[in-house]
This record gives sequence, structure tokens and C-alpha cells, in this order.
Amino acid sequence: MYLGVDIGGTKTLVAALSDNGEIAASVKFATPENYDEFLRELKKVLRELPFDDFRAGCVAAPGTIDRSRGVFEHGGNLHWMNVPLQHDVERLTHCPMLIENDANLAGLSEAMLLQKQQKVLYITVSTGIGTGFIVNQRIDPSLADSEGGELMLQRGDQVLQWESFASGKAITKRYGKRASEITDPATWKAISKDLAIGIIDLLAVTQPDTIVIGGGVGNYLERFHDLLVAELKKFETPMVPIPPIVKAQRPDQCVIYGCYDLARSTYA
Repeated sequence: MYLGVDIGGTKTLVAALSDNGEIAASVKFATPENYDEFLRELKKVLRELPFDDFRAGCVAAPGTIDRSRGVFEHGGNLHWMNVPLQHDVERLTHCPMLIENDANLAGLSEAMLLQKQQKVLYITVSTGIGTGFIVNQRIDPSLADSEGGELMLQRGDQVLQWESFASGKAITKRYGKRASEITDPATWKAISKDLAIGIIDLLAVTQPDTIVIGGGVGNYLERFHDLLVAELKKFETPMVPIPPIVKAQRPDQCVIYGCYDLARSTYA
């Protein structure tokens, strides 16, 4: 069995996965703001799982991490600072654990489903915007710490962070609706324009074979796929082609499957 711990800004998902990657049991709980309280809640949840013989596992963290020390340094929606997350979770699980950024893990799991693709750019559009770049089914170490949502872009007469005007949170604030409630093509065209201006910069740097869109907004890609492609085509050049854009196949569980994929490839 393998263990995955997906820590979100509001919810944490803990799952036991079989050797062949099937979720055998899972528990969700509200992510406490206090780190010590989180560890206490995690300990309680681990006791509720019907398995405790884990070969290895992985913790997905929503922010910047120091892999060499197993430390979660800081995150946008999770206000923990420099906590020894890997060591503390290993102490509770009694098995070797890895620590990795959640967007990287989501990208890894989605890339594993696109086995013929060599380079995959994963973009999650949710509360914020996160990115992961996968090469040959491995997280690219040169871009493992990248924060695509932090791109500084010109918008009107201001220079703003991309996620401040293109994330799911920004969409809800501007239009008073969640992505699930938006059906108007004109609104989706405006959203697509805001997404395209950041995506084209990522394409110039990463040159992926495929883009995978995930997150709460990505769940509705069919509503704006063609609009997004049309916006991106405005910026296309022979040096920066627009690759296929697809929807995440496991949008709600891609991070937890990424935990399994990374732990299994490291400890199998």
C-alpha cells in the first residue's frame, strides 16, 4: 500500500492506494490554520484508515518547499512557515515519505495518462493558478519550483500577477459567479483572453507537446476550449506553436494519484 496526503488551503485528502494505484480508502478533513493542530488531526485520520502497512507515501503541499530538508517554507493559501512537514508526517505514518508541490504532482499524474507525450505543461486554474512541467513522466527539476501564477503581466495600465485577474477566485470576484455557473460565451471569451496572456508566456519557455488544464475552472474546459485556442492563436509564431489543449482526466483526484506515482517510482 502507498499513502497520499493532499493538503489544500481548506481541505486535506488522505488516501491509501494499492500497489497498482487504486484508491482503497480515503478520508477528508478541514485543513486547520494551525500546523500543530493539523498534525493532530492527521494522526486521528490515519487511525481511521483500514490500512497501516504503507510501503511509502508522499505529501502534496500547496506552496514552496525545500526537498533537501523536507520543509514546507510557505504557501499562498496556507499560512505555515518553515515547518518540517516531511519529518513530522513520517513520524506519524512510520514509513518513508516524500514532499512535493501539489501542482507538480497533479501534472505528473495527468502526464502518466498521456504516455505518448514527452513534455506536458499542467495548469491548474482554481483559487489561484499553479503550474507543473513534466518531461518523460518525470517532474522537470529545473522548473519544479516555478510559480506560473506569479507571472507579472501588463493589464491595462498596471502590471499585475497573472492569478490576481485570471484565477478562479478572480473570476468569481469579477463576475459574481463561479465557473460552474457561467454559460455566457462573451464572459468565457473575456476569461479566455485573461488566461491566454499568461499561457503564451509559459509556452515560450516550456514548449510542451500538450497542455492539460485542471482545477475548478478547468473542469469546464469544454465551455471555453475553442475560445482559448482562438486567443492563443493570435500570439502563435513558428517559434512558439500552440499545442493541443486537453482537460484533466482526473481533476478532483489528480494530486492524490500524483502522490502515488511519485512514491511508487521512488520506492517500488
